[in-house]
Amino acid sequence: MSNRPNYFLSMLKMKCPHCRRGDMFKNKNPFQLRFSKIFEMYDRCPVCNQKYELETGFWFGTGYVSYALGIALSVFNLIWYWFFFGMSWDDNSMYWWLGINGVILIVLQPWLMRISRVIYLYFFVYYDEDTAQLPDPGHGHDHSH
Repeated sequence: MSNRPNYFLSMLKMKCPHCRRGDMFKNKNPFQLRFSKIFEMYDRCPVCNQKYELETGFWFGTGYVSYALGIALSVFNLIWYWFFFGMSWDDNSMYWWLGINGVILIVLQPWLMRISRVIYLYFFVYYDEDTAQLPDPGHGHDHSH
């Protein structure tokens, strides 16, 4: 029986793509008050030692992922808004949707920026079954760097 952690849950929990157990970010909360700490990442996975920044400038590609996520979220917001409130050119409903969508995008921006890095890294680094043999990070190891 495989002990493989779930692909999508590992992504949502922002775990290392190589072992799916080590944290990528030093602080798990993307909505912290200090904006400068949103991208505080480990250089390497605390569990399997996978390097996160594969090459200089690697994270520039996350802009494409972030853009796609922003568009997908905006389309989702349009659908639910249209379903619940309706849309028309005859009233201000389009402007209300634009405002609500803008606020949602701004509020979720710290999470979107982080998940974009996670998704982008998952494109290039694959899961390794051998990492299941490594010690569990939750038992006896202190990762409060």
